[in-house]
Amino acid sequence: MLSGQPESGDRFSEAIMPNQTTTSSDAPHLPRSAPIEAYGKGGFAFADMSHRGSLLCLPDAIWTWQVTRPAEIDEYSLSRVFKAANSIDTLIVGTGTEVWVVPRGLREALRAVRVVLDAMQTGPAIRTYNIMLGERRRVAAALIAVP
Repeated sequence: MLSGQPESGDRFSEAIMPNQTTTSSDAPHLPRSAPIEAYGKGGFAFADMSHRGSLLCLPDAIWTWQVTRPAEIDEYSLSRVFKAANSIDTLIVGTGTEVWVVPRGLREALRAVRVVLDAMQTGPAIRTYNIMLGERRRVAAALIAVP
């Protein structure tokens, strides 16, 4: 890896992602989708930006996501996904380092708006999201930050 040029899915070094703070603004971090370039140390790098905390990556923007563990994932935490459902076919959920069984009610609620949910740990979720984004598929990702 070249200095400052992480490869997709690389874990962070402090040089890649210096200390950042999470904002609670209702404005997106980026008004479009973008591949995730690196992750770890509690955050993500994308589009020459970095963010500490979890992310919600939708086709039209990348947002702060207040979820820190899979048990917090519900219809409320995914409300932006439900609002954007007509532009999403697949939601990739990165569950941090935990394995998570999607509650039946949540899976059914997403299925009702024609969104397929695929949950996996955050590392594989980022790789899957980046591939699907590169294929120009209608994908979103809800990614829990990992240490």
